[in-house]
Amino acid sequence: MFYKVCKMILRFFMLFVFRFEFRGQENIPKDGGVIIAYNHRSNWDPVVAGFSARRPLTFMAKEELFKNPLFGALIKGLGAFPVHRGRGDIGAVKAALNILKDGKAMLMFPEGHRIKNNKKVKAKPGVALIAQRAGVSVIPACISGEYKWMHKITVTYGKPITFEEYYGQKIGQEKIQNLADNVLETIRSLESI
Repeated sequence: MFYKVCKMILRFFMLFVFRFEFRGQENIPKDGGVIIAYNHRSNWDPVVAGFSARRPLTFMAKEELFKNPLFGALIKGLGAFPVHRGRGDIGAVKAALNILKDGKAMLMFPEGHRIKNNKKVKAKPGVALIAQRAGVSVIPACISGEYKWMHKITVTYGKPITFEEYYGQKIGQEKIQNLADNVLETIRSLESI
């Protein structure tokens, strides 16, 4: 209930401030575990993802955001759980796997943090690692446009990416990295559509 109320308020606010176009929302499955992987350029991105996805999203957020008790409680109520960045956080990976096995949708940013000036970076391997271990598909999503008053923001959802041939297998770090990089390249390719 809290998520829905916040989503309605934020949607009203965002539609007043920006112009939106949503493409490919039909690519998001109505139920079942799924990762929706977005590019990340601004603090607005999680908000836009949350109201454009048509499904409640859970997401990892850097642990520092939970240090403020009020803000921490707010984002936790919106589906966030903490991740310790800069090192492998087994607890966050286990939480993500449980969320996906419960049939929920999870927001991930394969770049791992905000990227300024369209700088090209390698994907963090977590998106592929978690999708492969949970046996779920990844929906690539690209947010494009400038977050300026009444500018157009376009959110494009691509076709699902599956790693079915790797489900239930142990695969090496290099392969996981290649799969994650492929997800990120697919996201980037959606900007030109």
